Order: sequence, then C-alpha cells, then structure tokens
Amino acid sequence: MAEYVKDVMTPGVVAVRPGASLVEAAQLMRSQNIGDVVVADGQQVVGVLTDRDITVRAVADGADPMSVSVGSVCSREPLTLGPDDRVATAVALMRQKAVRRIPVVENGLPVGMVSLGDLAEAQDPGSALADISRAEPDE
Repeated sequence: MAEYVKDVMTPGVVAVRPGASLVEAAQLMRSQNIGDVVVADGQQVVGVLTDRDITVRAVADGADPMSVSVGSVCSREPLTLGPDDRVATAVALMRQKAVRRIPVVENGLPVGMVSLGDLAEAQDPGSALADISRAEPDE
C-alpha cells in the first residue's frame, strides 16, 4: 500500500492566474480533460478552481463568465500537502475539511494534485470509486 502522497498523486498541475476569466479556465479544463485548476499568482498557489465553482458560484448567480475573474470565484488559501506527507494525512485532511482534492506543493511550487479518486485507487483498488477514477472519459 502506498505510504506517501508522491506515490498516489497525479503529477503535474494545470494552473491559471487569478486574473484569468472563467471562460479561459473552463476552456483549459475542457482541453486538458480535467475538473479543476490550481490558481497561482507567480510561483505561489493562491487557490483552486473547480468546474463546480464556475457553475455554482458564478453561472448560477447570472455572472458573465467572460468578465468574472478566476480569483473572485476560486477557493482561496487551499490546503496543500507536500510529496513526502503521508497518505494517511491526506485522507484525514480530506475527511476533516470535506474536500475532494488537494494541491501538492514542493518548495512553494505546485507539483501535483491528490484527489479522492487517487486515494481510492491506492487504498482500495477494487472499490467503485477506484473503478470510476480509472475509467476513460466519454468524449
């Protein structure tokens, strides 16, 4: 069983700057086939934006996604983990804070993302969540 976050995380991150529009972020999510992006100001992680954030915090309120910035909608000051943190720490944080993904940061730079699906695959590969996480998306 994997012991460290670096063993279960999805390496690499897709990042946007806080001033990017929600449309830019959504197009990036679509092109990368992902549901979240790290929000970075220079080399510092300042937030996480999910497809659900765009829908619930902006579009549902009638906001114009062309003019609304990522920084005004994203979850600010996200929890982060280091690659050498234990998987048990990631599980405990997700449970305690009710989050589904946490950026992995090393020396201040984002290096990956650990998600609930990543943990399910590592902890219980036969679970339904692990199966869903491994499935190829429909185009």
